[in-house]
Amino acid sequence: MGRGDIKTKKGKITAGSFGKSRPAKPVAAKKAAAAKKAEPAKTK
Repeated sequence: MGRGDIKTKKGKITAGSFGKSRPAKPVAAKKAAAAKKAEPAKTK
């Protein structure tokens, strides 16, 4: 369970891959993007 273990975050960083233990984008950023997309466009 170190840099060679692809199932861990440290291993994914070393391998340069993404997955459950190392998401490509943080969950908070995904929720914020979804909320922003759902907002109606403001008009002047």
